Amino acid sequence: MGFPGVWMTESESMIYRVVPKCACSTIGQIMFYSDHGRFFDGDIHDSTDGMHKWAQDHSHDPIERAVRAHAGVTFTCVRNPYARILSSFFDKIAGIQRNGRRYRGNLVPQLIQRYGIDVGTAENGFDFDQIASFRRFLLFARDTVRFRKPMEPDIHWSAMSGHISTFIVNGGRYDQIFFTEAFNAGMDKVLAQAETPVSVDLTQVPRFNESEGHGPKRAHKVSDYFDDLSRHLIWEIYKDDFQLFKYDFDNPDNKMPLAEVDLNEVHAKLGR
Repeated sequence: MGFPGVWMTESESMIYRVVPKCACSTIGQIMFYSDHGRFFDGDIHDSTDGMHKWAQDHSHDPIERAVRAHAGVTFTCVRNPYARILSSFFDKIAGIQRNGRRYRGNLVPQLIQRYGIDVGTAENGFDFDQIASFRRFLLFARDTVRFRKPMEPDIHWSAMSGHISTFIVNGGRYDQIFFTEAFNAGMDKVLAQAETPVSVDLTQVPRFNESEGHGPKRAHKVSDYFDDLSRHLIWEIYKDDFQLFKYDFDNPDNKMPLAEVDLNEVHAKLGR
């Protein structure tokens, strides 16, 4: 199976397991800068050189060798599950993508037909009932995760623990798992441990939010989107994420984790 979702600097100073909707654009740009002294011109997800990615065949051998030898700092980044699923909805379902189209072609029309989701249009200013549509989307997300219907779960709303586990079960081990909500503190620890060709000053790094501006802004506080049924579904999908990454299930408005990640616990539970 190898190491899907892994990016690595060409210098092999940093090895990163991507978790979608968890600052991956900014992390990728920092990695690129740490080798080349400049940011990638465009969306880092589109880069085909200057950084190793498992999705590129020529990167398989270097990544596999570096992971097995633990050549660089291995890390990933996580995010509050409530905020992450909301971000996925507003970006991928309610938003218009960089190519000017809806995400995954006919996905949104299917959701409108099957789940009664209304996401408005750019012409009407994305005017729709955000809370009702999000809750219907959450039913769809649960169906994809639990029943694999009407499609396989998408990487943007499948559990973080599932992404993170592939690196462990295939022989990798994390040095750092940090929080999107405390990004600079976590990324600083990674950079302090890494031997990068170019030093990085995080205070000078912009946030590369490639989903910004794709769709409507969230109009309500986080807890407004989650009634009792929605929270039941969230627990069903993301129980491991809440428990392993120490986020507060009881208070959706508390975006901060309740404790640091226990790496030994993560490796023990996700390496089975």
